[in-house]
Amino acid sequence: MGQTMRIAIAADHNGLALKAHLIPLLTAQGHEVDDRGAHDGDGEVVDYPPLCADVCARVTDGRADRGIVLGGSGMGEVIACNKIPGIRAGLCHDRFTTEISRGNNDANVIVMGAKVLDHETAARLLDLWLTTPFKGGRHQHRLAQITALERGEPLP
Repeated sequence: MGQTMRIAIAADHNGLALKAHLIPLLTAQGHEVDDRGAHDGDGEVVDYPPLCADVCARVTDGRADRGIVLGGSGMGEVIACNKIPGIRAGLCHDRFTTEISRGNNDANVIVMGAKVLDHETAARLLDLWLTTPFKGGRHQHRLAQITALERGEPLP
């Protein structure tokens, strides 16, 4: 097991069952999990942008080391998360995209689609994501370019 982390997690109505599956696994690994919603029981459709903003704010202000956002496909969620300066959200649906999101892109938020992944695959990918280190090197230069884009600065 890798280092324990403070993790903020959120899911829209499509991701509630997956979130309920992942939280006990994360806490059993020693992580401190902050469930930001939505919560089961209301049966209503939930807009994901506010959930994304909330999880991402916790990551950027240091209240969470990493963030997890779960939706149906994850596509809208990854777009919303990446609108927040300082967030590098990766849409992870397989081993390759998961390893790249952390190793090359130093993603601080993982987005997964509950209509794309079964619970066990999602759990395996999440574990991989939490334990894959950032490679640095040439990838650090690219992250600096992404930060410059966020600031509206020209790239060389």
